Amino acid sequence: MIRVIAGKYKGKRLKRVPSRDVRPMPNKLKESLFSIIQKDLPGSAFLDGFAGTGSVGIEALSRGARVVFFVDETYSSIKVIRDNLSNCDAVDGAEVIHKEFNRAVIKLAGEGMDFDIIFLDPPYRLLDERNPLKVIHKRGILRENGMIILRHHHKTKYRSKYFELKRRVTVGDDVLKFYVVPKS
Repeated sequence: MIRVIAGKYKGKRLKRVPSRDVRPMPNKLKESLFSIIQKDLPGSAFLDGFAGTGSVGIEALSRGARVVFFVDETYSSIKVIRDNLSNCDAVDGAEVIHKEFNRAVIKLAGEGMDFDIIFLDPPYRLLDERNPLKVIHKRGILRENGMIILRHHHKTKYRSKYFELKRRVTVGDDVLKFYVVPKS
C-alpha cells in the first residue's frame, strides 16, 4: 500500500497503477529522499517526471511545494495521478501533463516554465534511449540553484555530462543521484 508519509496529506492512501511497468517508490527510499530535500521544498516549483502513481509529487505538495507538475505518457498513470490528487484534495497546485517526457519538457520550456526540483524515475532503458537530462539541459528548465534527482537501479550505469553530481544515496537496489547545474 502506498501512503503519503508526512505533511498536510499524511496518511492518505494512494492508488497503484495496474501495470508491472510502474515501480512505486518504497517508503524507506521515499523517506530518505524527502529527509534530504525537505528544506528545499517550501514554496518550490517541483516536476515529477515519469510520475507513475504521482506519489513523489503528492509527497512534495504535502510537504510544502508551491506547485507540482506531474508528467507521464501512459493513460493508466494519468488516471491514477488524477484520482490520487483528488483523493488527497491536492488538486490546487497540481498540473498533470499527459505527454512523453521530452515533449513535455519542450512544451514547458516554450511556456517559460522552470523548476527548483526535478525528480525523474524513468524506465531504466530510457536513460540511454531518450536521455531526459539532456533535454532538461538543452531547454533550460532547471533553475540556476535547482536540483535534479534521478532514481535508478544500482546496476544501471549512468553519468550525466550536462549536470554535476553532488550526492549519491543507495537504499537497497535503488540509487538516488542528486545533480546540480555546474558552476562556470
